[in-house]
Amino acid sequence: MHRRTYGTVSADKRREMDGLAFVRGLADGTLPLNTMAGTLGYEIVEAEKGRVVATAEPRDSHLNPSGTVHGGLAATMLDSCMGLAIQSTLDKGLGSTTLEFKISFVRPITPQTGTIRAEGTVLARGRRTGTAEGRVTDRDGRLLAHATTTCLIFES
Repeated sequence: MHRRTYGTVSADKRREMDGLAFVRGLADGTLPLNTMAGTLGYEIVEAEKGRVVATAEPRDSHLNPSGTVHGGLAATMLDSCMGLAIQSTLDKGLGSTTLEFKISFVRPITPQTGTIRAEGTVLARGRRTGTAEGRVTDRDGRLLAHATTTCLIFES
């Protein structure tokens, strides 16, 4: 495992690798995670074709005024793991971006929840769009939030 860094990957470097190699580089630390991952404190921990997992430890800095973790943490983790799951299916020279996603919150998340896990899985992948679903669970596997996304696939 490499030391974790945050930043962007140049377009030239992205074009040199297929989507799975790119996402595995994020997971194993050979490529930097996006700066939002650094801000929110989540990691990409698993990557295979069509499936990506992110984890985070909810902290006091994630709280909303009501004292529960702001929905933006789960939403960002789901957007990332679902989008990266789509990315993991792409050939060299292709990229993707989120067109839309829908999220449903099922249970509150607090710092006492412990590690949360967001798993994104591709549902369908065509030439121009891909769809994926995602689930956020706690350490006991209880569902905390779930989502779906549609991503646009394009030449990068």
